[in-house]
Amino acid sequence: MNKKMIVFTLGKLLMVEALFMLMPLLVALLNHEKTGAAYGIVFIGTFLIGVLMGHKAPVDRTIYAKEGFFIVGVSWLLLSFFGALPFVISGEIPSFVDAFFETVSGFTTTGASILSDVDTMSRASLFWRSFTHWVGGMGVLVFTVAFIPLASGRTMHILKAEMPGHIVGKLVSKVRVSAQILYVIYAILTVIEILLLLLGGMPLFDSVLNSFATAGTGGFSMTSAGIGLYNSPYLEGVITVFMILFGVNFNLIYFFLLGKILPVLKSEELRGYLVIIALATLGVTLNIAPMYHSYMKAFRYAVFQVASIITTTGFATTDYNLWPMFSQTVLLLLMFVGACSGSTGGGIKVSRILLLFKSALKEVKRLLHSRSVVTVNYEGNAVAPKTMNTIHGFLVLYSVVFIGGLLIISLENLDFHTTFSAVATCINNVGPGFNLVGPTGNFGFLSDASKLTLSFIMLVGRLEIFPIFILFSKSFWRG
Repeated sequence: MNKKMIVFTLGKLLMVEALFMLMPLLVALLNHEKTGAAYGIVFIGTFLIGVLMGHKAPVDRTIYAKEGFFIVGVSWLLLSFFGALPFVISGEIPSFVDAFFETVSGFTTTGASILSDVDTMSRASLFWRSFTHWVGGMGVLVFTVAFIPLASGRTMHILKAEMPGHIVGKLVSKVRVSAQILYVIYAILTVIEILLLLLGGMPLFDSVLNSFATAGTGGFSMTSAGIGLYNSPYLEGVITVFMILFGVNFNLIYFFLLGKILPVLKSEELRGYLVIIALATLGVTLNIAPMYHSYMKAFRYAVFQVASIITTTGFATTDYNLWPMFSQTVLLLLMFVGACSGSTGGGIKVSRILLLFKSALKEVKRLLHSRSVVTVNYEGNAVAPKTMNTIHGFLVLYSVVFIGGLLIISLENLDFHTTFSAVATCINNVGPGFNLVGPTGNFGFLSDASKLTLSFIMLVGRLEIFPIFILFSKSFWRG
């Protein structure tokens, strides 16, 4: 293992995180907030540690698969550790476990919170919470690869380990240029959303933070009332469209911008994603219409909530705990489905769901026609057995983490709906669950052990199981 390159890369990453903290520091200075001192202290400390680790590039700057997985797994722990310090030092979240949970939730774009009264937070801390969503959505290491020279090659291993989904490819021949393209598209879409929210009368600070949360599909809100505070069909419509957009594979967005419409139209995952949203919205609308005495109002709440949950953003405009059980069940299932591969969304991913379904149909056909050769076709190509094995392995490890988390959180002796949805919302990086951890609740009442367990589950979910599990493998450390 190239240990020197690992230390060098992690040092660069800490320097990047330190520079990011200048932004909430600036917000504090502009608003004359004392919390700026906390961000200044952490900026200096984090930057100095980063300089000590990354000031000298090693002679061998190659990153292989092993280094890539290790860097990704450890970096997210370091990011969350240092990112939590301003909350503790400022006294806004005195408990380090609570601050760590909040920061992990931010960087993993989960949006689960331990705060019962968000309105009392300083503007600097509100900005930092939402900004962690924006950075974590596309990936801090993807940003580092894009704009800071690291390795002589093979940085694709970092992108594969950090980007959501099982299919991650280069947009162009050079990995660094691909990462730059992704971030440019990401930034442009974020700016467009900010401008559209401003046109709807949302204040500038609110527009920026809500756009950060939408782009990263995170869902941290500035107020306890969430997006429902604005009570604006226009603003909800804009956020709904952008939630769905950020749940699409960014490769397809890139092709669309280049005018290559055919790959977009041929995408099975995109079609499946949009069909699921349409059917779920229709079902929920019809189910909740009697509550609102209007199909238009029911559609307004249904489409927003469906988009919010399937993209794992986690925004809420109403308390869906009060909805009929059918609608709640639909939302719970959408938590597991998630968005598209190569997007900023979490969950199992639509592509994996489609491939698992096709694999099951293949087995049925094989049983009926034992002599026939049946293949799984996806996006016009035959799927390699290796890909299917990886997906089956992912599903097994995903189930192990989910069941393990469920057993640990059940020790809290809460109701099943709360316990099940707390684990589901964290492993799928959604945010709010149901009952006590629903859109009007929070995770603050849980024990420190449960918060740390859910923090680990959020990291495992965001990094899609394998990078974390590889760190616990004996063969990883031996060979």
